[in-house]
Amino acid sequence: MSAFDRLHPAVQYHVVNTLGWSALRPTQLEAIDPIQAGLHCLLLAPTAAGKTEAAVIPILSRMLTETWPGTSVLYICPIKALLNNLEHRLSHYAGLVGRRVAVWHGDVSQSQKQRSLRDAPDILLTTPESIEGMLISTRVERATWFANLRAVVVDELHAFAAGDRGWHLRSVMHRLEHYTPHPVQRIGLSATVSNPDELLEWFAPTGERMVVGSAAVSTDADVTIDHVGSLDNAATVIDRLHRGSKRLVFCDSRSSAEQLSSALRGKGIRAFVSHASLSQSERKLAETAFAEEKDCVIVATSTLELGIDVGDLDHVIQIDSPSTVSSFLQRMGRTGRRAGAIRNYLFLATNDDALLLALGIARKWSERWVEAAVPPREPWGIVVQQALAATLERGQWVPRELVALLVGAFPELPPGDIAALVQHLVSEGYLVSDAGLLQIGAVTEREFGRSHYLDLLASFSGSPLLTGRFGSAEVGYIDPTVLTGEKADRLILLGGRSWRVTEIEWKRRIVWLEPAKEGGTARWIGGGRGMGPEVSEAIRAVLVDGPPDGVTLSKRAVTKLDELRESIPAPGTTSGAIVRHDDGSIRWWTFSGTNANRSYAKLILASAQVRKFDGLGLDLSMLVEGTVLPDLHNTTLTFSTPELELASKGIKFSECLPADLLERVISARLYGAEVR
Repeated sequence: MSAFDRLHPAVQYHVVNTLGWSALRPTQLEAIDPIQAGLHCLLLAPTAAGKTEAAVIPILSRMLTETWPGTSVLYICPIKALLNNLEHRLSHYAGLVGRRVAVWHGDVSQSQKQRSLRDAPDILLTTPESIEGMLISTRVERATWFANLRAVVVDELHAFAAGDRGWHLRSVMHRLEHYTPHPVQRIGLSATVSNPDELLEWFAPTGERMVVGSAAVSTDADVTIDHVGSLDNAATVIDRLHRGSKRLVFCDSRSSAEQLSSALRGKGIRAFVSHASLSQSERKLAETAFAEEKDCVIVATSTLELGIDVGDLDHVIQIDSPSTVSSFLQRMGRTGRRAGAIRNYLFLATNDDALLLALGIARKWSERWVEAAVPPREPWGIVVQQALAATLERGQWVPRELVALLVGAFPELPPGDIAALVQHLVSEGYLVSDAGLLQIGAVTEREFGRSHYLDLLASFSGSPLLTGRFGSAEVGYIDPTVLTGEKADRLILLGGRSWRVTEIEWKRRIVWLEPAKEGGTARWIGGGRGMGPEVSEAIRAVLVDGPPDGVTLSKRAVTKLDELRESIPAPGTTSGAIVRHDDGSIRWWTFSGTNANRSYAKLILASAQVRKFDGLGLDLSMLVEGTVLPDLHNTTLTFSTPELELASKGIKFSECLPADLLERVISARLYGAEVR
């Protein structure tokens, strides 16, 4: 009997007769037996290869065969737009066999959520933050709501695992299992990663596991790199290239996306923009229009990297470069979906650094290399969040039981350190001990109690944005820094259009807008991207060996690369190369990656004045003769109190940590080192 024949007869019937599929894809067939057997699985396949169906088809089969009642499946995604995008497709599949799907996230109305609570859907599409909200909510009967849970499907697992949201997700799943009398199956969906077995073991630490699909990187694609010199020049190139086709342009900042989309509209191009600071209605308008039109451009940040369906694409264009091969593969995978089409990707570098990064990414891709999905080390901030959230959920804890819960959620961390952290939370007033039971303390209520502990639900921090409104319509979210100054006429870009600020209501956090003819600025504060040591070394190799195989360079890019190869020394990575410029400044080329260069900058401060560092080296104002790069494998890092305070600003819940754990977090996250 084939794997397909082992599906429930109703599922078989609808796959063949209603959906009209003559056959399932290899990954979809391979996933049937392990999922139906209840194994924890990681399904690997390139973008648009049917991973969602590979998970859902056998899940629906189990649902029918085993008569799962109530909300038996959680389908978790990293972004709300992806959940919204999947709702129609999954509702169609589930509806064919008499089952229902609902969505639950921050944009879903309370009335819709109450309907779901009264009449539970079979599959709930949601986010980790929304699950956290359900766990601490007094409106949700947790013991009833989660009692029927049988499976959790996590889409884009590699995206979760790359940050603290992955630790949050895994801990929330651990807490859910305290309400379920049945084992909960974990199924992760991921694009190509180089360490699938380790990723699955992290995702499902106990039980039988199986990786389904291939982790191989395909180099069958048309990749071109051009050096255009500016964002305005990039707009001109996009205007002249591929007219009459559908183009998706990626920018790695919201401000660049706004500026480029405005410039394209100024050239008469049907251009749309999508990023996280636009309202849901604005993003939906852009995505719907783009999916239906043929001759247009959509300019997006990574919001459209994670699988949202915007129809058949002709071309993907990248302004500058993503910082990882994984992101490059995700974005390129949006093309080549039609029969006979080939994947394609055009880099438009606006400066020399971007050109080098594009070349480094392309070289690693040509070597069939991709990053491992490695969760960040020392997730102590998330341990704090989970200790506080679990206490809100339960009301009170026997201390040893709370410690046991956290040890189960974070088996990688020393149990003694977890117990010490719980005691620290008590001593600092985040938790309070009453008659031997731990409860939420006054400090937690003061620091996180706003809006029903909303800030405690998420593992990440968002900047305090203002809401931009035009009449009754919400346009998007504005960084307050763009509104500073004494200009009488403030013009901003939002949604690819120019707006005039007519009034600011600071207390209500509302900016009133009216359309303007042209002009304006766009600015949001965000974190800088790091460069891995492998990509940095690939850039060094390009400077030594020339362009990577299988990649086309424009004449401009060839000329600029030749100039850079003449001006940048590219030695081995052990000692680096020092270049002294005529103006007295010094560049120490290390090709070691961002974390290593951050460590070098800290360790050589006594003998060098470090102005800044990046993934390729350090810029210095002076250098004492005889200074060498330290051996990072045999170096002890220590931090002063001001250093800890400065470095911890981007780490949520850092203020709740004792100094020794905070040092470990900063050392591991920012320096890639251990604290001794």
